[in-house]
Amino acid sequence: MKDLEWKITSEKELLKTVVYTVNETTSVAPDGSVGHYLVQDAPDWVIVIPEIDGNFLMVKQWRHAHNGLSIEFPGGVINKGEKPEDAARREMEEETGYKAGKLTYLGCANPNPALMRNRVHFFAAENLTSTGEQHLDADEFVEYLKIPCEEVYQKIGSEEYPHALMMSALLKYKLWKN
Repeated sequence: MKDLEWKITSEKELLKTVVYTVNETTSVAPDGSVGHYLVQDAPDWVIVIPEIDGNFLMVKQWRHAHNGLSIEFPGGVINKGEKPEDAARREMEEETGYKAGKLTYLGCANPNPALMRNRVHFFAAENLTSTGEQHLDADEFVEYLKIPCEEVYQKIGSEEYPHALMMSALLKYKLWKN
C-alpha cells in the first residue's frame, strides 16, 4: 500500500535525556503535504513473565508519571550491545532474585507507534530458582511478590495494575500457554 506511506525528509534532536531522546521529524504525506511530528527514541525493553507454582513473580514499584505504585512483571531496558534474552535474564534476577532455567521468546511490539520508535520484547520464564537476593540499580526501589495467576488475570488493568504493556505481555503469555 504505497499510497499510505510517508517519507521522512529531515530530523532534528530537540531533547536528550538519560531515558530517551525527543526528535522532530519533517515528513511528506502521500498527497505531498508536509507535517512535523515528535518522535521518542529509546532503547528497546524486555518484559519477563515468570510463573512458579501457579503464581506469577511480579514487582511493585513507583511510577512517576502515574504518580502511584504499579504491580508489573519484571523487566527493563536492554543495554547497548546486549541481546534481549540476556537482558531478560538480567532484569528478572536483579528485580526478583530468581533465575530462569528456560526463557521462551514470545514476540515483540511497539509500545506506541504514533510516538515511539523502540520495541518491547516479551519472554516467558520457566524452571525458576531463587538466588535469595535482589540486585537493584541505585535508583530502583522494587518489592517482588508472588501473586496467584488467576488474581493477575482478574485485576490486570485495575488501579493496582495500570501498565498497559503488562496487559500486552499477559496476552502474549496466555496465547503461548494455550
